[in-house]
Amino acid sequence: MKFSPKTLLVAASLPFIMTACASNGGGVKKVTAQDLQHHNWELVSIDGEKIPSNEQQKRPRLEIGEKLMANGNAGCNNFFGQAELKDHQFRIEKMGMTMKMCIGESMGLEQTFSQTLSQWSDITLTKDTLVLSNDSHTLTFELKDWKK
Repeated sequence: MKFSPKTLLVAASLPFIMTACASNGGGVKKVTAQDLQHHNWELVSIDGEKIPSNEQQKRPRLEIGEKLMANGNAGCNNFFGQAELKDHQFRIEKMGMTMKMCIGESMGLEQTFSQTLSQWSDITLTKDTLVLSNDSHTLTFELKDWKK
């Protein structure tokens, strides 16, 4: 059998590609419940678009407590639910939410935020960043633990 140079290059590169995909380089690691618990995360962007923050409009936040109990603010309304972590994915099942009337852009932000949290999303965690990504949206959070 005769192989083309392109085929040989792909075959020779395969072990390196597989190793790179399997490694946890760049500070990224498999996320566990213990990694998420007792932290407060502030939403800084959706699909790469920065979320502004000012006195009138606080950024949405996600707090994960004991036994993965989740709560926070979606931009206007508060939410709560049971977070789940399975096969490198995250969601909040059966999310409950207050029903305040939201105006302007906050309603769209809140809907995107809550829908993404309640669907299974790939989860990536670094020292200061949490990223949830699914087919619809990517939510990027920064660690903003409460000060004692």
